[in-house]
Amino acid sequence: MRLALGALLLISLNSAATDVPLRFVVPDSWAMPMVQLERGRPTQGILHDVMVSLATQLGVPAEFHVLPRARVQGAMEHGEVDVRCYAAQSWLPNPEDYLWSIPLWNQPDMLISRQQPEIAVTPANLPRQAIGTVLGYSYPALQPLFDAGRLIREDARNQDQVLDKLLAGRYRYAVSNQWTLDWFNQRLLPDGQLQGVAVLQEQRVGCYVRNDPKVPAQRILRTLLRMKMSGEIDDIIRLYVGKP
Repeated sequence: MRLALGALLLISLNSAATDVPLRFVVPDSWAMPMVQLERGRPTQGILHDVMVSLATQLGVPAEFHVLPRARVQGAMEHGEVDVRCYAAQSWLPNPEDYLWSIPLWNQPDMLISRQQPEIAVTPANLPRQAIGTVLGYSYPALQPLFDAGRLIREDARNQDQVLDKLLAGRYRYAVSNQWTLDWFNQRLLPDGQLQGVAVLQEQRVGCYVRNDPKVPAQRILRTLLRMKMSGEIDDIIRLYVGKP
């Protein structure tokens, strides 16, 4: 009887352990094709699908915490979430405190306009004007121009709103990554599509994990490596934008 009770307890503990969710942080500034947010919950998108697949392969539920951009890093530091995806080490003041995946995505930040200009656009040569940006995002290539007052940030809550305002003529230029630009242009006729006029910088981004014994960090990182090397992550990207 004692052995049977011990076995049942062990099974119960193992079951409870496998039911502990993997907690992902999702900035509420994300837009498609990265993530679709409906009623405050992610439902589809490149990063949604990657995070769900990661949790599934680990045999645990995925739990999403949708937070304002300004609260994302604090949630990681305070142990409220376990994993953040689509991040670069240069974005953090203390990247060495976390365990990092290999780079999973390479995304150029583009200066976007409604029309392709006749001559090349160099941000430093632009006259003083507003540039469409996302609240809380950093733009290292433009920051010296913002600091000097030569260009002015006009922040919107998310990337979709930035491009909507550009399309409506609120400003002449905005910043977007390539995925979001490609997705946004799918709903526009070819002669009305927004144009990338300059590459500001290329971001090599991946995921990072809290360095906590309670978090299966090495399993997470090995699974992400396998997903990248097998082509699964690139296949997910193709589902949404047609190219990795």
